[in-house]
Amino acid sequence: MTRKPSLASLSINAGAPEAKNGNAFRRGPEFASTFHLSGDVDSQVYQYGRFGQPTWTSLESGLAELEGGDTVIFPSGMSAASAILTSLLNPGDTVLLPSDGYAPVRYYTEQYLVRFGIKLKTIATQDIDSFDFEGITLALLETPSNPMLDTFDIHKAATKIHKHGGLLAIDNTTLTFLGQQPLALGADISMSADTKAVNGHSDVVFGHVSTIDKSISDKIRDWRKASGNIPGPMETWLVHRSLSTLDVRLQRMCDTAMLLAHELNSHDKVISVRFPGLASDPSHAIAKQQQQLFGFIISFELESKEAADKFLAACQLVYVATSFGGVHSMAERRARWGADKIAQGVIRFSVGCERDDDLINDVMVALDSL
Repeated sequence: MTRKPSLASLSINAGAPEAKNGNAFRRGPEFASTFHLSGDVDSQVYQYGRFGQPTWTSLESGLAELEGGDTVIFPSGMSAASAILTSLLNPGDTVLLPSDGYAPVRYYTEQYLVRFGIKLKTIATQDIDSFDFEGITLALLETPSNPMLDTFDIHKAATKIHKHGGLLAIDNTTLTFLGQQPLALGADISMSADTKAVNGHSDVVFGHVSTIDKSISDKIRDWRKASGNIPGPMETWLVHRSLSTLDVRLQRMCDTAMLLAHELNSHDKVISVRFPGLASDPSHAIAKQQQQLFGFIISFELESKEAADKFLAACQLVYVATSFGGVHSMAERRARWGADKIAQGVIRFSVGCERDDDLINDVMVALDSL
């Protein structure tokens, strides 16, 4: 009996050129700012590098297949988020953002949209399931949240906001389309900072937006064209290259994260652990319901700032860095950024692709040294 291949298998060849004799498995980056264009303007051909180009098309078609919706790529996750907010909101509209989500999105809204008449409302991720959404034009929310990994029911939120005529956008950076499919769950928009796991090699800043509504993607694509927020061909090609290994990387990272979370949960120097894969975690029930993976991020609390800093210094295989989703494990004391309601000893840990026994031993030795 034949069946459609999984997204994991499709990601290996998504957006690749036709398989025929003489064709490369993957087209290389095309460096061009201008294209031949004689006669009347033809919207179906490439015209100018800010409008579109073949390397973009290859990646966008691949991501569209994997996300389940028309896709527009951007030079960063923040430019993807700002495209959603700027192109879809009008003066007098109200946008809902998570109070415990990615802070630069709130900053952009407060500094550059509120002054033009956009109204901002914030909500803690743990309160979203009970929120009514009345009066909300657009909600751009994260699940799981970053860094404390709270979750909410995407389908439930989509149903409620659509009842009031609003749009739901999901920042799916922490899981990617292999770990969670927001559009299939009812969201209008799925966005990702591909800087993180999608590219996964800590060498490219990138982002994308996907939607099942062509009128939405037309507005977002036009904003990219008009604002000049465009990715370079080399960065685009590197992200496309990384799609082929995403499933392998992500599966190893998530499997190791599950093992590490259990070890952390039983260590006497760890006050608490947040990881949706733990049956005791507040996010577990919803995560099990709507996610295909529990993720590779673990947040855990040590007794103090000093203990957290000492732990990070003692790890041999872990980079101290503020990003996540790379092949290298990365961790940081999250409160160093001045995040509200984050205890001084909280560590956000992004599990990489090291062997699970090596990484777990490294972390346990570092904890034992406290």
